[in-house]
Amino acid sequence: MKSKMANVFATYLGLGLSKYAPGTMGSLGTLPLVFVLMYYGGFIALLIAAVIIFLLGVPATDMVIKQTGITDPSKVVIDETVGQLLSFTGVALVAPEYLLTPQGWWIYLLGFGLFRFFDIKKMGPVKYFDSKVLNAYGVMLDDVFAGIFAAVFLLGAFYLYLSFYQVF
Repeated sequence: MKSKMANVFATYLGLGLSKYAPGTMGSLGTLPLVFVLMYYGGFIALLIAAVIIFLLGVPATDMVIKQTGITDPSKVVIDETVGQLLSFTGVALVAPEYLLTPQGWWIYLLGFGLFRFFDIKKMGPVKYFDSKVLNAYGVMLDDVFAGIFAAVFLLGAFYLYLSFYQVF
């Protein structure tokens, strides 16, 4: 992967270059991608995109790490993209239509918030990969686990919503 292309990819088309909260910008920038993937391919497209972006993100992140000499450069936000995609996989699997209607706005908002929460709090494997695996895999995998945690909690919130909604 060429250096310039690696930087563009690792910064998720430049969102990681934001002066303010680059990780949050990368996560926010992923939400339209979630919608497009759901519209054109559903759960499978979402999962395949997360895997492909992870596989391309590792070498791109590695190049940026080597260029900057920083083990987790703040401008690298492709890891947030992967994690944010994963945070919607549970709902995408069981009720994809909710991610395609205006009534599903709260799922995007909560999925975004949950992912950012787990990414920032760094509990369990998120903390391990962030603090102990000081290479491109660590950068990527801490967000993978934050995304998995967010997916579980988002799915739980979705089922609570359905049970409440069906009662009233």
